[in-house]
Amino acid sequence: MSDTSDIRTPAQIEADIKRRRETLAETLDEIGVRVHPKTIVGDAKAKVAASVDNSLGRVYVGASRIVSDVKGHLVRDDGAPRLERIVPVALVAVALVGVLTVSSRRRKG
Repeated sequence: MSDTSDIRTPAQIEADIKRRRETLAETLDEIGVRVHPKTIVGDAKAKVAASVDNSLGRVYVGASRIVSDVKGHLVRDDGAPRLERIVPVALVAVALVGVLTVSSRRRKG
C-alpha cells in the first residue's frame, strides 16, 4: 500500500525545486557574507569597541565615585565648603607646584 496523497505534478515538483534552489542560493550568499574577511574584521572591531566602551564606562563610574568621595570630604551636606579641610589641601598643592617649578628650573639652568 502506497500513500497516494503526496502525488505532485511535474510543474509542482519543478516549482518546489526552484524554490529550494532560491533558498539555497540565499543561504550560500549569507554564508559568503559571514565568512568574508571584511565582515570578520568588522565584527572583531565591533567587539573591541564594545569592550573599550565597557572599560571606559567602568573608569567613568570609578572616577565619579572618587570625585564624590573627595567632594564629601571637602563640602558639607548643606553645600558649604569645609575650610578646615580645603586650606591644608590647597597649601599642599601650592607647595607641590612650587617644588616642581624649582626642580624644573634647576634642571634647565
